[in-house]
Amino acid sequence: MAESASWGETSGERILVVGPSWVGDMVMAQSLLMTLRDRHPGCTLAVIAPGWSLPILERMPEVDEAIALDVAHGQFGWSVRREVARGLRGRFDRAIVLPRSWKSALVPFLAGIPRRIGFHGEQRFGLLTERRRLDKSVLDQTVKRFVSLGLSAEETAMGNFAIPQPRLMVDADNQAALRERLGLSASPAIGMMPGAEYGPAKQWPLEHFRSLAEALIAEGFEVRVLGGPKDVEAGEAIVDGLMGAHNLCGKTRLADAVDLLADCEQVVTNDSGLMHVAAAVGTRVQALYGSSSPAYTPPLTDNAEIHYLAVECSPCFERTCPLGHTRCLVEMAPERVHRAIHAWRTIIARS
Repeated sequence: MAESASWGETSGERILVVGPSWVGDMVMAQSLLMTLRDRHPGCTLAVIAPGWSLPILERMPEVDEAIALDVAHGQFGWSVRREVARGLRGRFDRAIVLPRSWKSALVPFLAGIPRRIGFHGEQRFGLLTERRRLDKSVLDQTVKRFVSLGLSAEETAMGNFAIPQPRLMVDADNQAALRERLGLSASPAIGMMPGAEYGPAKQWPLEHFRSLAEALIAEGFEVRVLGGPKDVEAGEAIVDGLMGAHNLCGKTRLADAVDLLADCEQVVTNDSGLMHVAAAVGTRVQALYGSSSPAYTPPLTDNAEIHYLAVECSPCFERTCPLGHTRCLVEMAPERVHRAIHAWRTIIARS
């Protein structure tokens, strides 16, 4: 994160971005921040977002200030929002509200920010000064919707504007310390991310992860399973009894995950927040899509291979498979991903 600017002395526009509430979306929001920095070189940028996201924002050089808004999921949090808004009064010229909820537009309104831009959403008349119509046929990706709010409505009408690829900073010192603390080797590392906060319809079967891990370890790779506390059990199912496999789920902070993913040669991942983190640190991504669509939330990198079967019932965008079979992921064989990992290594070796 950039050094904090002196808000009272800055000569450029002062912009507040109300950030999203998911890891992947927060990474994709960097494309908007990069666009704003490019279009308005003298501006100062602040992002207000859930406290958990601050470690991600600290890895974005475009951000001058990160402001925590800690309201529990499902709670209105009136007193918290009012207090945060009070601290923002007089500090910003424009607010860009990325989420489409009514609550997300409340803080900029209470803070009296003159220009407040966002999409039509939950009864936000009055809370926003400029409400954009969301044309999903043009803005067909989450990242396009984010970036478009930093541009004029006329400029984004055709949907052919540039989308900068997110690029998170890596802390090499922390990376080295993590290798030592977690007992990681110098062998080529393959990261595995079996979690998907949205639901099981986005999760490749654990037995497929396990089968792939066995094959990779037999070839001399180190396997690192990453995720949050909710993924600990899944991680154990993958690494149990395998020498050279590490279940790191729940053992690292979000900032640590950034550095560990940057230390991997490749990652095998569901469509999840950590997939977007891996893409943003430049690691080769083997991205597995089931109920979701790679056309809607692709990894924003040129260094990725998409695995998507496009069975007749997908994408359904459901949390759990409505037909009970999850064929879109069950039929995606570990051998397919294994071949892709080695195909990329062959290309790199020849280049």
